[in-house]
Order: sequence, then structure tokens, then C-alpha cells
Amino acid sequence: MPDLTSAPVLLALTAVLAYLLGSIPFGLVITRAFGLGDLRKIGSGNIGATNVLRTGNKPAALATLLLDAGKGGAAVLAARALVGADAAQVAALFSFLGHLFPVWLGFKGGKGVATFLGTLVALAWPAGLAACATWALTAAISRISSLSALVAAALAPVWLAVMGYPQMSFLAIALAAMVFQRHHANIARIRAGTEPRIGKT
Repeated sequence: MPDLTSAPVLLALTAVLAYLLGSIPFGLVITRAFGLGDLRKIGSGNIGATNVLRTGNKPAALATLLLDAGKGGAAVLAARALVGADAAQVAALFSFLGHLFPVWLGFKGGKGVATFLGTLVALAWPAGLAACATWALTAAISRISSLSALVAAALAPVWLAVMGYPQMSFLAIALAAMVFQRHHANIARIRAGTEPRIGKT
């Protein structure tokens, strides 16, 4: 747990602004901008980059991935620069919650993987890059996006601990637990051998 030394009002303001930034549904914005329709009616209905890829538009999927990761990272970097290290962790949590439960979409958001990785890179870039590499390696081997996300999330607290950021491990465990919860249906399909491969419907 971080030592909360900043003024409570600043931490509360950080939480609100980070949540609002995190709640921007870039998947919906991008698919509409590309003329691909309502993402919630495509594929799994999820608003993340993996579902955008199911439209067949790789640039749109990449843009969604970068923006979803970037909003988490931007929230963390701004909070650290303007308030402090404790606010950076508050921003990471609330930008992630914003993506999962966006007020603009009736609190029905995405699964948070890109935003999670973006916040992690901004909080502690060596551990963040290790988590991204974990995702990429698992994806290359399994060709299953959800499995890659689960492995990366599970190992994120480990990477933080071994790379010298143990004070952030509690936050990473909390975020990873939410990633797993959001992937409960995917976990069932992985166990059944029916989870779609990357690039497949």
C-alpha cells in the first residue's frame, strides 16, 4: 500500500479526474470514426481492442489498444507530476475502474487489459514492459488473447516485486483480481477448449 501523504482533497480530485479519463470508451469512438458501426453489436460486444479486431480493421484495433493503454498511463503520469507518487497509484486504480465501469455506458465497460498494462508501464516501466512482454509471448504461443491477458495480469505483481517496486504489488494484485473477474466467461471457454483464437471470431 502506498503512504497517502498528499492532501485528501487532491487525492479525491485525482480519483474523479482519473475515473473520467479512464471511462472514455475509445473502442466505440474509434469504430464509429472508421464507419464500422456500434462495437457493442459486433463479436463479443466488448469495447476493447480485441473485439475491434473482429471487425477486420487492424488500424482501428491498434488505435483502440494504444488509446486504452494511453489513458491509463496519462492519468498516472499526470497525477505523479501534479500531486505525487501516492496520487499516481490512486490514478491507476480509478482510471482502470473508469474503463471497467464507464458512466457514459451505464457502467458497462471493457475488461481493462490495455488500461491495466498502460498504468503499469507508467507506474514502473521495467515491470510494465515485462508484463507487456508476458502478454506478447503468451499470445505468440497460444494465439488466445484472453489467456495472454490472464497470464500477464497474474505475473504483474511478481514483476513489480522482483524489479524493486514491492509497494505497488498490492495495487497490481487488486487490478489483476478484477481482470480475472471480468474474464470469467473466457476462463470457462479456455477450460472447454472453445475460446476463439486471435483474429478469429
